[in-house]
Amino acid sequence: MLLRAAVTALTCLLSLTSVIFVAHLYRRDNASSSEWIPSFSAKHIEPCPDNLDWLLPLDLTYPIKYARRDILVNPATGVERLPVTKHDGTLFPDFQSVDLTDNAKVQLKNCRDPLTLDVPEAAKRPVDASHIIFGISTTLTRLDESIPSLLRWLPNTQAQLFVIAIEDDDVPEDSEDRFHPADSKAMSDLQSRMRNLGLDVTIVNPLSTHHWFSQRYFSLVPVMWENRQPTTKWISLIDDDTFFLSMPSLVERLSDFDPNKQYYVGALSEDWWSVSRYGLMAFGGAGIFVSIALAEIVNAKYKDCQERSHTSAGDIRLRECISWHTSTKLTNILELHQIDIHNDLSGLYESGRLPLSLHHWKGGGPDGKGYPLHTMHLVADICGDCFLQRWQFGSDMLLVNGFSIATYPKGGVKRLDLAKMEETWDHPSIVEGSVNVNGVDHSLGPTRPKLDLEQEKIQYRLLDSTTVDGAVRQIYFRKGADGDQDTVLELMWRNPVEHEPEHEPEPQEH
Repeated sequence: MLLRAAVTALTCLLSLTSVIFVAHLYRRDNASSSEWIPSFSAKHIEPCPDNLDWLLPLDLTYPIKYARRDILVNPATGVERLPVTKHDGTLFPDFQSVDLTDNAKVQLKNCRDPLTLDVPEAAKRPVDASHIIFGISTTLTRLDESIPSLLRWLPNTQAQLFVIAIEDDDVPEDSEDRFHPADSKAMSDLQSRMRNLGLDVTIVNPLSTHHWFSQRYFSLVPVMWENRQPTTKWISLIDDDTFFLSMPSLVERLSDFDPNKQYYVGALSEDWWSVSRYGLMAFGGAGIFVSIALAEIVNAKYKDCQERSHTSAGDIRLRECISWHTSTKLTNILELHQIDIHNDLSGLYESGRLPLSLHHWKGGGPDGKGYPLHTMHLVADICGDCFLQRWQFGSDMLLVNGFSIATYPKGGVKRLDLAKMEETWDHPSIVEGSVNVNGVDHSLGPTRPKLDLEQEKIQYRLLDSTTVDGAVRQIYFRKGADGDQDTVLELMWRNPVEHEPEHEPEPQEH
């Protein structure tokens, strides 16, 4: 019996060795043998779940039209993020009417196997931003509210953040003090809580009780200068609602400039009226980056500039100081965004461009609820710089990852010039005599006219995004028109390390 068991074990071992040998002989070009040998630890993905109880907290009106798809992300060598990546197949199966009024258990009839999407191999690369110090001037309340967004880009980067915090600036006009100082215990407690979350933050009091906001903002320069490290190359002034979408991309962009030279890096407003009024300056919400060489001069002239300037805007005060004491001019980076355009910003978000920063996202939008970047951006945990990346499916559907899914019933996607940004926002103020007729040609152009929603463009906007067992679930929503049912589309983004496809990836054009 022992001999028979030994022979059986040897036979199994030889069979497995033969499989591996054949796989090596016949593997595809540039593919490793591991891509040909099935992963015995791969978890099975159920494309037709029978329980949709996660929809219940969304307070939907039933019945709804529903469809779903699992997406497996494949970091692939040689793949670049393009303005749009095309797939011949469709993204979703046919919609199904679902009613969860009495029971979250369902029987889905229309299901599709997981879809594999290629993303750049280095998309999830780590980043070292220890050479950057960020500075914010705000209230304790607003800083607390900003924690979810800060957690999306600041942790694990080695970058420091210094915050000048107050309680509020609601003081009588005849008061000598310009604000109510923050409670010291509240400051300490918030700082400890943020550090426990992985944020390298230091909260300090204003340098003077007589400082208005613009003065407190400008005083970030000496605060950051005094706390610089030997490795510090840049100090950055930002707002509490400045959001950096890709720290690796930001660090890479700053590497184009020698910090030992005088650099004043930022972005003009998207609104030409604002540029015409305030000048060729870095607008603060987009993020301002001052090289260590220039920061040394601004710090040395801080007292003179603080006394000399009478502006109510902190970013203007910084620009004035630089212009008074140096010949340094703005280095404008188009990917940094102040966001001085208003209402529906779909055109910006759906452009396929990867911004370095976004601002003014807490409010506005067509529904006044803003753009919750801290949840929209969750998919970056799975696929890195794929946030806001565009994929085209078939002839008439565009997925803008983390923002929207849209179909184009009149002529499909081919009638669109996707190199141009759709002008979905309210038209900016006109600058009389300017050739910048759209008011954004210098920043967002080229542009194309706004499409008629429901007629030329049917849009499903991201309603929510959550993490589920290492995956990211996105919920896209469209309100039913003319008595039609509302529509919910679910995408579940998964890491292929844990979930390997049991089918060949659908063809995609790069």
